[in-house]
Amino acid sequence: MFAPAPDTLGPHDSLAFERMFAPRRLTLGVFFPIEAFLGDRPTMSDQVGLARRAETLGYAALWFRDVPLRDPTFGDVGQVFDPWVYLGYIAAQTERIALATGAIVLPLRHPLHTAKAAASVDQLSGGRLLLGVASGDRPVEFPAFGVDIEARGSAFRENVRVIRQVLESSFEHVSSPYGVVAGADVIPKPVRRLPLLVTGSSRQSPEWIAEFSDGWITYPRGAVFQSRVAREWHEAVRRHAPGAFKPFAQSLYVDLSADPDERPTPIHLGFRAGWKGLLEYVLGLRHAGVNHVALNLKYGRRCAHDVLEEIGREVIPRLE
Repeated sequence: MFAPAPDTLGPHDSLAFERMFAPRRLTLGVFFPIEAFLGDRPTMSDQVGLARRAETLGYAALWFRDVPLRDPTFGDVGQVFDPWVYLGYIAAQTERIALATGAIVLPLRHPLHTAKAAASVDQLSGGRLLLGVASGDRPVEFPAFGVDIEARGSAFRENVRVIRQVLESSFEHVSSPYGVVAGADVIPKPVRRLPLLVTGSSRQSPEWIAEFSDGWITYPRGAVFQSRVAREWHEAVRRHAPGAFKPFAQSLYVDLSADPDERPTPIHLGFRAGWKGLLEYVLGLRHAGVNHVALNLKYGRRCAHDVLEEIGREVIPRLE
C-alpha cells in the first residue's frame, strides 16, 4: 500500500489525471463554492448536492481553493473551509469525479504537512486528487505566517522538491531549510504518482514549470491570446520534457444567460453568454490545445443548479 509511486507520469497513472486530461481533448470542471454570490462570503449551501450532480452530469473535476485568511480588500475567500478538511468531506460524498486544488499556497505550509495531507486525500478518495500549487498572491497572509513574501519563489521550488522526494521514495534522507528527514518516512504514499500542476507563474520561469511540473494552470484570456499561450506552453514542454504530455488548464468565470443565443460580453476574468457562446469559446480553446476549463459561477445571475444542468446537458456532450 505504501510502496513508492512510479517516477514517470502517464495518462493512466493517476485516476484524476486520466479523467481530466488527454491530448486533443477538453474537459470541464467547477470551482467551489458552486453558487453565485455578492461580496466575499458565499452561503456554502447545498454544496454536496451540487457536487454530486456535477459528477452525474459528467464534469471532470471539482476544484478547491486555499485561502487561509479573509482579506476583505481581496474580495474572495474561496470555499471558506480549510481545503484539506473540505477535500476529505467532499471525497466521502462523491465517487468518481476528480478532486483538484487550485491552488495550495506552498510557501505558507510545511512541505511534510502538505505531502501527508495530499497523499491522505488521494488514498481515501481512491486516487482522485490532482495537486495544483501556487506561490501565493495575497500580501496580508505572509506576515501572518511569518513568511518572507520576497522569498516565496525559492520557497515554492523547495516545497515542490521536498514533496516530490518524500512521496516518491521511502526512507530517503531529505534535507531542506524546513528540516531534515532521516530514518523516518512520510506515509501514506499516493495511490499512484500524484500529479502536480503549477498555477500561474508561481514566480518561476516557463522553462522550470515545463520541466518540473506535470502541467500548468493559468488564467482566462481572450480566445486568440489564450490560443497563443497554449501553443507556447506545449512547445515549451516539447523542448524541456520531450515525449511527455503535460496539460494546459485554465479557470473561467462565467455568467450563463438563459438565452442560449446571447453573445459573450466581458465580466471579471470571464464573460456572460448563452451556452452556445460558451461552447464556441471552449471548442476554440480545445483546438488551440487547452485541455481543461474550471468554471467559477460567482458572478452568475442564475441559480447554480440550473447553470450546472444546462452546461451538463448542452455543452459537455458536445465536447466528447
